Formats: sequence, C-alpha cells, structure tokens
Amino acid sequence: MGNLKRNYNRFIFKHRNKGIPNLMTWICLGNAAVFLLWRFFEIPAPGMLYFDANAIMRGQVWRLFSYIFTFASEGNFFGSTVLGALFSILFYHWVGKMLEAVWGTLRFNLYYLCGILLTDLAGMAIHWGFGIPVFLNAHYVNLSLFLAVATLAPENRVLLMMFIPVKMKWLAWVDFILTANGIITGILDCVTMWNLYGAFWGCAYLCVALLPLVALLNYFLFFGRGIANVMPDWLKRRMTAPKKNYRSTAQTPPRPDPNWANNYRSSSGERPYRHKCTVCGRTDTNCPGLEFRYCSKCKGYFCYCIDHINNHNHVQ
Repeated sequence: MGNLKRNYNRFIFKHRNKGIPNLMTWICLGNAAVFLLWRFFEIPAPGMLYFDANAIMRGQVWRLFSYIFTFASEGNFFGSTVLGALFSILFYHWVGKMLEAVWGTLRFNLYYLCGILLTDLAGMAIHWGFGIPVFLNAHYVNLSLFLAVATLAPENRVLLMMFIPVKMKWLAWVDFILTANGIITGILDCVTMWNLYGAFWGCAYLCVALLPLVALLNYFLFFGRGIANVMPDWLKRRMTAPKKNYRSTAQTPPRPDPNWANNYRSSSGERPYRHKCTVCGRTDTNCPGLEFRYCSKCKGYFCYCIDHINNHNHVQ
C-alpha cells in the first residue's frame, strides 16, 4: 500500500496541470444559467437535470452528472432566492478555486469526479435493489469540497453571515453534526416505515437515509489520517501519535548499541569505517584521532590522511 500511495502521489504531481482547468468556474456558470432559466423565464431546467433513477433507466443518462448544475436552485439558508443562489455560487467557486490552486487541476478533478461516481453508484444500486425512485442532488458532494478545504486550512477564518469570523475547522464540525442529524432523522423515519409497511420498505428507506455517507466516503478516501487536522487537539494527538512497534507497553523498546562497530567484522576481517587513506590504508575506525581530507586535484573521489594529503601522486 505504501508503494501504491507513493506512485499515485508521484503521478498526480507529475501531471498536476492535466484535466479540466477551472472546473468549478464552469460548474458555477452552469448553475447560474439554470437558476436564471428557472427563476426568470419559468423554464423547469432543474427538473430536467436532477438525478432521477427512473428517468435514467428510460434513457436520460445525462442525469448521472447534470445534477451538479442544480445546487443554486435547491435552496439554502437564504431560501431559493437570488441572494441565496448568489451566495452558494460565490462560496463554492471560492472553495473549488482554492482546492485547485493547492492540489492542482488533476487531483481536484479526480476528487470531484470520484464524489459524483460514488453518488451515482449508490443511487442506482438502491434503485436496482429495491425498485424505488431515487432522487439525488449535489448537496453532499459540494459539502465534501468544503470539508477538503477545512482539512487543508483548518486555522483559516471565514466570515459567517458576511461579518462573523469563524475558523474553518469549527465549520467542518458543524457540517459533520448536520450530516449526522440528517442521517439520524432518516433512520427514525425508516423505523416508522418498518412498522407501517414492513421490513422491505424499512430497509429501502434506510439505504436512502445513509446516502450522505457516500460523500463522506469520498472525503475519507482522499484524506485518510489527514482528517486529524479538523479534530480537537486531544483527539488529534491520539490520531497522529506514532504506533509502538513492540508488543507490551510495559516493555521498553531496545536501544541501539553505540559500540556496534567495535564487534563487527567483514568477511575480510576489516572493521567498518567512513574514511580510508588511499596511500597508507588507515581508517577513522583504526585511528580515531587521525584527520582525513579529500584531494581536489585528483580525478575522482579519493581520501587521504593528514600525512599524505600533501604527499601523494595525483590520480588523473
């Protein structure tokens, strides 16, 4: 796994400028166009773009990715207003540009694409498994972008409501709490469905209630132990503490022997050394107080003791 991770990081760094540049800018422009068509021209553009499993099975395959252009029309803290849409577009544009500047184009594209693919797979799997209509939006995929920024810059402050400075890591915790609250509420509704309509429908709506975890799965896949950046200090210390490589906590780890070289011999009987005189063969191990120098006039990397540094034939 270590080699795979290193190769992946090396590939991402080497090709960091490949992919779709300014991806979030295009997504935000698409959201603005969809919102304007819906709000001012009364064209039901969001309804034609939402993730609808039944419509996808009828051939409307564009719904597998077109729902990313509907987050400005979904409503937020300000409701489905022009101010709310403008706030969402500007906020997610800032988040996407910051991630792309830190990660590079390729890694940001992969992060967003992976979130979309996981959401699509989860939605279609529920539809195929239970035969119920599944409707999804890009809400939790976009929140995973915010979690990524909060993990990379946890101490940065943003202006909540345009005037309240709040650290990014605390907003990330608010995001976790709201997501957990939505999941718990969905589970309670599933219990009601179980009691009213039976175990089949209860399990079906339980899977729908757990869909927000898909976006978090994408976040955990890309960050792993890096999520400790947004954790409280006491939990961060436990997550980042190095693991002990000995079995019992009562047993102290073995200390290295500083005199290991005195007992070591090579196959020829020679003790290890760092410097060896090319003329006389003395080493810093046999003669600890002897000084050694390297000749700059010799062609190569040749070491000489202090007695022969000025008294030897230069190697050419």
